[in-house]
Amino acid sequence: MLPEVTATRYVTPLREGGSLPGIVEADDLGTYVMKFTGAGQGRKSLVAEVISGRLARALGLRVPDLVGIRLDPVIGRAESDPEVQGLLKASGGLNLGMDYLPGALGFDPLAFETDAAEAGRVVWFDALVGNVDRSWRNPNLLVWHGALWLIDHGATMIWHHNWPSAPAAAAKPYDASDHVLATFSPDLAGAAAELAPRVTEELLTEVVADVPDEWLDGEPGFDGPDAVRRAYVEVLRDRAAGVGDRITVGERSADKPSQAPEWVRVRLDRKAGK
Repeated sequence: MLPEVTATRYVTPLREGGSLPGIVEADDLGTYVMKFTGAGQGRKSLVAEVISGRLARALGLRVPDLVGIRLDPVIGRAESDPEVQGLLKASGGLNLGMDYLPGALGFDPLAFETDAAEAGRVVWFDALVGNVDRSWRNPNLLVWHGALWLIDHGATMIWHHNWPSAPAAAAKPYDASDHVLATFSPDLAGAAAELAPRVTEELLTEVVADVPDEWLDGEPGFDGPDAVRRAYVEVLRDRAAGVGDRITVGERSADKPSQAPEWVRVRLDRKAGK
């Protein structure tokens, strides 16, 4: 289960995120980036953060530590921003926190390098969880102490917003043309050989067990939280088996060329020998 702390002070909002996450201090003296159940994406965004974050860590990728944060809405009384105040008041109870990485820099593919092996692992993982939010427009990667860290997985597993579509999602291809690491020659074959055998039913069962019951309870079409957890396990297990063969990197299609900026297209063309 997620370790739990209690928020003691709301420090400041992070305006970069569409869900308006904020930096908070907690009773364990830690500082966290907090995501709220009262945000527009709701609790499913937090479920995606937990499952994707825990799975990434289990596969050897760097993700900030996750905690559950208990929030008393009274904290919002001192906020002058009505939007922030409303968000805090709507998010009483258990929310999600990610360890704040002080001094971390946003990943810039023109300023930082990574090798083909690490790029391949990240792209393969994003394909597994269907991450639509790690593009050159919005990398959702940090560089901390010289290493690459993965953040913001609330937009993964979008099939859980429409459970009847979930079985088909297991075989869905993944277009990595605009992935922020596409220009680093990601070693997808090596990543698949290394990571796919590790995504076992046992590992997935352990990962989804960390999602709090209260974020899964009441899901339409399911008898309870354990049934929802089982559904996540089945889709991710089936997807892991062959997703490496369904990843494409390059132009989107003949009728819809990549919308990436020129520097991305030039680097992809060079990698392809064009």
